[in-house]
Amino acid sequence: MNKENPVYIMPENIQRTIGRDAQRNNILAAKLVADSVKTTLGPKGMDKMLVDSANNIVITNDGVTILEEMEMEHPAAKMMVDIAKTQENEVGDGTTTAVVLAGKLLENAERLLDKKIHPTVIIKGYKLASKESERILNELSRNMTSDQQNTLKYVAMTAMTGKGAETAKEKLAELIVGAIAQIGEKEEEGIDVDLEDIKIEKVKGDGIENSELIKGVILDKEKVSIDMPSHIENANIALLDFPLEIKNPEAEAKISVSNPEQLQGFIDREEKILKELTNKIIESGANVVFCQKGIDDIAQYYLAKAGIYACRRIAKSDMNKLSRATGGKIISSLSELKTQELGKAEKVKEVRRGDDKMTYVEGCENPKAVSILIRGGTEHVIDEVERAVMDGLGDVANVLKTGKVVAGAGAVEVELAKRLREYSTSLQGREQLAVSEFANALESIPEALAENAGLDPIDILTELKSRHENNEMNAGINILNNRVEDSLEAGIIEPLKIKTQAISSASEVSMMILRIDDVLAASNNEKNNPGMNLSRLAGEQEEI
Repeated sequence: MNKENPVYIMPENIQRTIGRDAQRNNILAAKLVADSVKTTLGPKGMDKMLVDSANNIVITNDGVTILEEMEMEHPAAKMMVDIAKTQENEVGDGTTTAVVLAGKLLENAERLLDKKIHPTVIIKGYKLASKESERILNELSRNMTSDQQNTLKYVAMTAMTGKGAETAKEKLAELIVGAIAQIGEKEEEGIDVDLEDIKIEKVKGDGIENSELIKGVILDKEKVSIDMPSHIENANIALLDFPLEIKNPEAEAKISVSNPEQLQGFIDREEKILKELTNKIIESGANVVFCQKGIDDIAQYYLAKAGIYACRRIAKSDMNKLSRATGGKIISSLSELKTQELGKAEKVKEVRRGDDKMTYVEGCENPKAVSILIRGGTEHVIDEVERAVMDGLGDVANVLKTGKVVAGAGAVEVELAKRLREYSTSLQGREQLAVSEFANALESIPEALAENAGLDPIDILTELKSRHENNEMNAGINILNNRVEDSLEAGIIEPLKIKTQAISSASEVSMMILRIDDVLAASNNEKNNPGMNLSRLAGEQEEI
């Protein structure tokens, strides 16, 4: 009797996880990622200290920063990091909410899988719930306009609360709203804001409350010559993207000099060319020069002699901001330099900040690029304040673009969960259970807010549900006074886009992970084996 030989269709170094084991493995990885950032959620969320291999330290409670620094290896964990990045790119805030929600959706799906409900049924239910959530959120949202400055400040403060900028959030909110009001461009559907037009500069020293908004541009540059004036009033600014120096030959070149007169002739010719260049700048009426390329020592001398302030090697992005702020045009050829092409500013000055010198371009008439100068006691504080300001800028920009806000503090999640449960009763079949679990997952947000503040999440959630049953649709948990109250009246306001994007991203990634029933992992080593890395991921979470 002949035995059949086994048939191998894959290389020996492929590890395969099939069916329920693959699902459990992926769901566990996603839950571990969600748990790692869950404690950072809300005004009283805790911070994480992240230390890389070079001993660089990052202290933050910003979800996407934490997940990027953790360097995930498990494929399902990487998918969770991707939704945080998407949330950050699309909205600029709400990354922790998206990740926590995705983890809870998968945790609840696992309960349904244990009841022998097929993943396809769960996916269909989640899809229905996600679509219905978007409709309900639009119904719950409030319209607002750019004239409602106080509401915009509350939006910015809500975004920054608990992110290292607590002590000066009102001052920073004013700077954020002022900056966006200056650069916003009206469109048919709302106000378009390009955050690239807001430059953030950081200076170590002084308190956060002394941060300031400059209606112009701050450059991390000093004047090129000590003989130049340090302060220019009524500045006429030339923006040049060509060098004020003699070009070197691109290929290696040799010049034969037979006598000293020829050498002196070369030197004199070079000086004459540079003098002609600087004379054209002086004739244009410019008293400030910002050059994207280099400025020769001889050109520096002639510019200083004419009382012109000059900086060199300005980054292209900063040149564009200078153009937007001052109204000047970036000149590519000296023949194009005319008085009408110059930018205008009330003053340009060199300012010493600590050990560094910076150039302030201030008092632009109607700048479409501005700068926010952030101050703080240490580098770690300044970096975290910068992340908070970026979240605030993103939130306010989104509110102005969509014109819609919702109540924060977990209010909108509880109301949404309530309405989804009502919606689930209209469904036939097992999808009803999936929609109900989707609603339960939404309540994990107010639960986490309460838990991170040291409150009893069950008591808080019970009270929230009771208030919402009494049609108090904006009732949320105000962590600052530990009371359940109207979130809108308390000034806890968030952009609609944060919630719609978070729910959309979380539901999409959870549905994608639920579809996976077979994992093929190349290589036997731990780094590339998703099955083995769960213990390491759990260990990382404990360390954090």
